[in-house]
Amino acid sequence: MIQYFTLSIVLGHFQQGATRGLGFPVDTVDLQHYKRGYSINSIADDQDSDTAPLLEKEVEKITVPPKCCSVRCNLAAMMFFGFAVVYGLRVNLSVAMVAMVNGTNDQSSSNSNISIECPVPTHTLDNNSQSSEQPEGIPRYSWDSKTQGMLLGAFFFGYLFTQIPGGYLSGRFGGSLFLGGGVLGTSVLTLLTPLSAQLGAKWLFALRALEGFGEGVTLPAMMAMWARWAPPLERARLMTFSGAGSSFGAFVALPLTGFICRSLGWPAVFYSCGGAGCLWAVFWFILVSDEPRTHPRISDREKHYIINSIGSQGMPHGWSVPVLSMLFSVPVWAIIIPQMCGNWSYYTLLTSLPTYMDTVLHFDLQQNSFLSALPYLADWLFSVGSGVLADNLLERELLSVTAVRKIFTFIGLFLPAVFLLAVGFTGCSGVLAVTFLTFSSALEGFSAAGVYINQIDIAPRYAGTLLGITNTFGMISGVLAPIVVGYLTRDHSVTGWRHVFWLSAGVSAFGAIFYVIFGTGKIQSWARTDEESDTDIHN
Repeated sequence: MIQYFTLSIVLGHFQQGATRGLGFPVDTVDLQHYKRGYSINSIADDQDSDTAPLLEKEVEKITVPPKCCSVRCNLAAMMFFGFAVVYGLRVNLSVAMVAMVNGTNDQSSSNSNISIECPVPTHTLDNNSQSSEQPEGIPRYSWDSKTQGMLLGAFFFGYLFTQIPGGYLSGRFGGSLFLGGGVLGTSVLTLLTPLSAQLGAKWLFALRALEGFGEGVTLPAMMAMWARWAPPLERARLMTFSGAGSSFGAFVALPLTGFICRSLGWPAVFYSCGGAGCLWAVFWFILVSDEPRTHPRISDREKHYIINSIGSQGMPHGWSVPVLSMLFSVPVWAIIIPQMCGNWSYYTLLTSLPTYMDTVLHFDLQQNSFLSALPYLADWLFSVGSGVLADNLLERELLSVTAVRKIFTFIGLFLPAVFLLAVGFTGCSGVLAVTFLTFSSALEGFSAAGVYINQIDIAPRYAGTLLGITNTFGMISGVLAPIVVGYLTRDHSVTGWRHVFWLSAGVSAFGAIFYVIFGTGKIQSWARTDEESDTDIHN
């Protein structure tokens, strides 16, 4: 998952004290452990050395300023709303597609290939006749399932190409321009969606690919910014809150899109989402800076606290990045493969769930958009909760980082596969299908505290670039999943959708097993600086 909201989960832990584990600031902060370059999620026993570095040197202490109304918390709030907009821009076509497509023409053109197995309730027929009708003058299109799958997957074609450059450049120059510019560019292009749809499916495909191209830099830019802004012992809470905007955005956008489609027509969906993104970008560029040193309104106390607590870890990584070492690293592939597997089921639901509820379960547009949002509400809540739980396990040193990552990844990928498998047996029962899909998405939230934050464990200095690499491979699923779904469900049959859910279950289960075998939470040798390596040798 998201990728997304996935990066928002625990990347740091609070030190012991009176408020340990409660999420409140402590009086003092240990800095020595982080200055040695270890992953902020790692404990000494999980590193190559058997001796805790904090025992060897006097620990520097600094006072933690209040978090309430602080600049760093304002940044988290801006990111929260920014990623809510980002995922609104990403999923709006999924629901709007139901209103954009002329179902009558589509069925009449290939009536012999369409199988309607589930009974359509009378009240649903009445509601659909009202909710699917668009205001006078709103165009409808005769796109078949394959065309719809291509259009839904087009976003990810562009999204693939800017992950790595976005992570690298954000780590080198700062992420505010790339994050804000990515959202703004995607928002402007979204305003052009109705025009491109009128010009033809090929034009809409190209536009959606360009939107993905602009939005691809946002997640790597977020990682790069928090590397400079988040004190090590506050990263968990700050990044959990900011990244939670992605799931929140999907949860809000799906029912809101359905309401706008029914009330104002589907073009209003894209005008509303695009306008919201442009408005957010104005506030972003006014209120946000790349780092504390350049922020005009930050207090000296907060600025010194952030700079001193992060130390050299918050500096740009330079032009040289060990890309070859990353690509030949088994732990890196232990992130890539499970992330691709998890993304397959995530993006299958994200792009195709409204279509399933419309063509098989026969929910009307209003029910469709609301029920499609329920899995993302569950995912949002469980993602945040799993991050807190993982954080507490590391704080209390009950488990190593490797053990925590493997357990949470297994829960977040294998158990959802069980419920996806069960969805295939629900047939025409909408209640059971929605229930199992919600449970699957809820459990999938646990992976956000597993493989989806593993980059910061194995290579904290290059986490932004590494995220770009792993997310690029992960987005291959975003490209292929809607196309495969369109092929498997071309006859709109229950059997076709059963194969969709079974395929997703198998892919997800494979990812869980792969990570349990090959995953690790230890920092890799190629991620250390020369100074850090020399220090480890002497110790």
